[in-house]
Amino acid sequence: MPVAAPPAVVWPALTRQVTGPRFAASETFARLLAAEPARSSRTPVVTGATLVGFRVADAQAERLLRLTGRHRFSRYELRLALAEVDDGTVVSARTYAAFRGLHGAAYRMLVIGSGAHVIAVRRLLHAVRKDAEGR
Repeated sequence: MPVAAPPAVVWPALTRQVTGPRFAASETFARLLAAEPARSSRTPVVTGATLVGFRVADAQAERLLRLTGRHRFSRYELRLALAEVDDGTVVSARTYAAFRGLHGAAYRMLVIGSGAHVIAVRRLLHAVRKDAEGR
């Protein structure tokens, strides 16, 4: 996702979006899935902090945000990388997940097979761009 702003502007926009209500799962939903971590540490997005359903495994300001988590159906990782380019920043997202058992396969079909995950990640990236570009 191209963003017409430097990484120094995009990074705070990214951290605002991942701590905002549109990104985080509700604590009730997290409890239903037995997500870990189930609560946010309500601290800045730094290595070791938690968001509902995610642990900040690596936070390199203006470069990389790696979020990991697990619940009863899968273990997952979301990597958000920032790369400076001539006219701003490119923000990219990669997801890695392992789904366990028959229930995990069904959950994978529901979330991945339906395209819901792609839609959610695209919304996150668009929100980062909008925030960083001041729109």
